[in-house]
Amino acid sequence: MPFHSRHSGFNHPLSSEITPRAAYEGRRDMLRLMAGGAAGAALAAWAGREALAQAAAGVTPRPGKLAALPGAKSTVAGAVSMEKLTDYKDASTYNNFYEFGTDKADPARNAHTLKTSPWTVEVEGMVKKPGKYGIEDLVKLSAQEERIYRLRCVEGWSMVIPWVGYSLAELIKRVEPQGSAKYVEFVTLADKATMPFVGSRVLDWPYVEGLRMDEAMHPLTLLAFGMYGEVLPNQNGAPVRLVVPWKYGFKSAKSIVKIRFTDKEPGTAWNKAAQQEYGFYSNVNPNVDHPRWSQATERRIGEDGLFAKKRKTLMFNGYEAQVGQLYAGMDLKKFY
Repeated sequence: MPFHSRHSGFNHPLSSEITPRAAYEGRRDMLRLMAGGAAGAALAAWAGREALAQAAAGVTPRPGKLAALPGAKSTVAGAVSMEKLTDYKDASTYNNFYEFGTDKADPARNAHTLKTSPWTVEVEGMVKKPGKYGIEDLVKLSAQEERIYRLRCVEGWSMVIPWVGYSLAELIKRVEPQGSAKYVEFVTLADKATMPFVGSRVLDWPYVEGLRMDEAMHPLTLLAFGMYGEVLPNQNGAPVRLVVPWKYGFKSAKSIVKIRFTDKEPGTAWNKAAQQEYGFYSNVNPNVDHPRWSQATERRIGEDGLFAKKRKTLMFNGYEAQVGQLYAGMDLKKFY
């Protein structure tokens, strides 16, 4: 989601705002070691830790914070990135969830008030089988899989997160959309009693997102119930959220309470807030800059060490082989 400054409206974050504190501390430690002539030993130790982490790449470490929610290895093409995982601490404490505040640390600090049980998701609109699903039934609707996806924020930072869930298409097939349904709208919880920033002027509440039907049916589009082998933390969109890895992060609606099938393009939260800056599609595209900053590169959270450089952003966030055909013939500067 875009960063909103309390002082000057919608602003691109400063580099200091997207670098975890641990990275700064690690950088200072490294500089002290170098000054003392111990850089070689320090780098060797660092490389050893990296090698051990890579050796265990096939096993996602469980943080042991919340209830376990294991997922089987996914066979969906493109669903398992081999890149180094973002540390759970970073992924769970550095995020955007404006219902709980506009600073990156606000969701982790404030989301304890969110009540995720009981929880229902209503399916309505142009479907043959509308209805309400309790979260317990929704979790059991299809086999849980682990999907290791790249996450790219429109602000210019990224992560690699192991989600747990199943393709949204599994739910869509169950409810049998009518032939006239062209879009899927996702409505999220907007409860002033448990979400202290609902009602603020930042956005039009509730937070709403949407996908074209073929995007929603794509096997990479994930209905997620967990991350890092456990149920979702409140601040990451518990108890159920969307994850669309080839789009900017704000497209992946959190804490969903309603899924509506419609023949009209839904009005989405950030498109309503700043239409010229956040289009309906919001596909990751290094060739289409945000009106006020470049999208050509990104900062990977957790890689802000002494020698870290910005990464080049990949078309469709690296999922072009899987999803590029969805947009064949479209002007991606017009349909941004």
